[in-house]
Amino acid sequence: MAIEESEPLIPELETEENLIAAARHLVKALGSNSNLTSDAKKILVDLGFDMNAISTSSEKEEGKHGQGGEEDVKEMAEDEEGQDVNAIEDQLGVIREKIMRWEENHSMIWDLGPEEAYEYLNVANDARQLTEKLESLHLSKEDKMYKFLSRADTLLQKAMARLEEEFRNLLFQNRQPFKPENVSSRSGEEDAVDENSIVSSGNETVEEPLQNDSVSGAAEAHMIDLVDPDVILDLRCIANLLFASNHVQECSHAYTIVRRHALDECLFNLEMERLSIVDVLSMEWGTLNFKVERWISAVKIFVRVYLARERRLSDWIFGEGEPVSIVCFVDASKASILQLLNFGEAMSIGPHQPEKLLLFLGMFEVLANLMPDIDALYSDEVGSSVKIECHEVLKRLGNCVRATFLEFGSAIASDASSNAVVGGAIHPLTEYVMNYLRNLTDYSETLNLLLKDQEEDDTISLSPDMRPGTEEDSKSPGSPVRVSTMALHIRSFASILESNLEGKSMLYKEAPLQHLFLMNNIHYMAEKVTGSELSHIFGDEWIRIRNWKFKQLAMDYERASWMPIVDLLKDEGIHVSGTNSISKTLPKERLKNFYLVFEDIYRIQTAWLIPNVQLRTDLRISTSLRVVLAYRSFLRNHKSDISDKHRRYDTDELENYFFDFFGGHQKWLQYPHRR
Repeated sequence: MAIEESEPLIPELETEENLIAAARHLVKALGSNSNLTSDAKKILVDLGFDMNAISTSSEKEEGKHGQGGEEDVKEMAEDEEGQDVNAIEDQLGVIREKIMRWEENHSMIWDLGPEEAYEYLNVANDARQLTEKLESLHLSKEDKMYKFLSRADTLLQKAMARLEEEFRNLLFQNRQPFKPENVSSRSGEEDAVDENSIVSSGNETVEEPLQNDSVSGAAEAHMIDLVDPDVILDLRCIANLLFASNHVQECSHAYTIVRRHALDECLFNLEMERLSIVDVLSMEWGTLNFKVERWISAVKIFVRVYLARERRLSDWIFGEGEPVSIVCFVDASKASILQLLNFGEAMSIGPHQPEKLLLFLGMFEVLANLMPDIDALYSDEVGSSVKIECHEVLKRLGNCVRATFLEFGSAIASDASSNAVVGGAIHPLTEYVMNYLRNLTDYSETLNLLLKDQEEDDTISLSPDMRPGTEEDSKSPGSPVRVSTMALHIRSFASILESNLEGKSMLYKEAPLQHLFLMNNIHYMAEKVTGSELSHIFGDEWIRIRNWKFKQLAMDYERASWMPIVDLLKDEGIHVSGTNSISKTLPKERLKNFYLVFEDIYRIQTAWLIPNVQLRTDLRISTSLRVVLAYRSFLRNHKSDISDKHRRYDTDELENYFFDFFGGHQKWLQYPHRR
């Protein structure tokens, strides 16, 4: 075998080899053109990589079977003129001069422009090819060319170390800053995108088909570049050469370290700090609520936007679907995704407090929605540990949701406040429970999934009070109704609340105020259900019964509060305190007693409160009609017995005073005028 001095690495032997050499020369020339689009650069680097692979394969075959076989080794060893030795020595000298020049220069080669960069890539590749060529000769230490193998390998290792450093620096210096405010994370149907998306690349836009994506196409709704697209070609060229020189581990390690740092920086920009389980469990409610909201937003952006592009970046540099690409992505991203999962795990470990249920539900839903994306990102065996951990945290959050929801009824029943609400207004427990239940309807599907008992049929026969009112129900009374597990529990919570409220009403000494308190709260419950998603859970029949209840309570209030005063104006007489007899009293005395009782009721009940404007107005009118009508009849029937000096109020004045009732502000009537 003869090695020519002019072209030692591209022997002019066969047409195929000449074509390969020409293609490589074309790749080298076009690769330095900075005006190429990203697609063109990607095609070039793939072509260059293929040329290297073909060349390497051909050289190895020659070493085994062709002119580089054992006979050639002997021929070269026996060459007395030493022409081949001189040629290789000259080539080594050229390679050494170029490589060592950069050993003394500590500046980054790629900072000096594409010409210098590609020159170094070529000389490094020359060192690789010469080393492989000499290795294929199976030289022994006695062979004259053995010393060249050692020198070539030393130069190759120096070049690979330099390229590893250049690769790391290029990757680090050209990372793109991640700005969460520029990304709107969407989920569900909103994440759907067109079959083709537009990717920004330098000054050009390149249509990038999504059919072959290794992750969900929804990620393409958020186009961000994690690394300057202009250096992707260079990074891939360096990686290809490092891989061809058996420096896969070094290149992968350099990539992983840089991208792991970038992912940590992303979490920092998303305001995701590292928190221990103790940190989470000891947080105050306001801080915890804020942290959970921040986590929900961050995890969507991180998985669907950042990790999706991180996987794409790895594929661009190392080749889509290549094992090394998958390993690098997993190694770079594992710590960051586990940091996010640790927060979810810490939340699931904490106490099952009812106020945390909506937080648990929000976290469970977002993680459940992201699981298809996570499964796709970590679909290979190397990423199975990440995928398994995600599923475990999701399971723990689901168990936490279920336990917290089921304990809610106990929390309602055990609320035993010893202080009555001032004025018989709506109890805070009523507001909390009903608003809580309304919020839960946003998670109906999730709750039903988590609560459904696999051993039970979800067809439950309910009493009319618990059955949703539908047209089918009215046609077939008493027939079983399909009720979701969540709906059954929510109705149970409402019943527990009503029972608790009845107990709380006994905190009031006055019977009228007991009725007023229950009226306010039952009305509030019915109002919260009517016109909301809760109406589908409780049904028309439940609403009808509660409407009847609060109206009945209003009547009970009127009877307890105003019947005694109306009795004072009846001609049959009045009860004498402490006796069972009816005593006839003079009209003016009866009128005086009426005024005393009315003014006392006025003083007390103006401080009572009916928050609902319509309910307050209706009860004022109803009460005033009952009392004013009796007052007017009494004055008319006894006008001969009662002079003007005995009348404190005329009928219009008395009627107007009723509009001061139930406003929550106590007032007094101190004989406004005497006559």
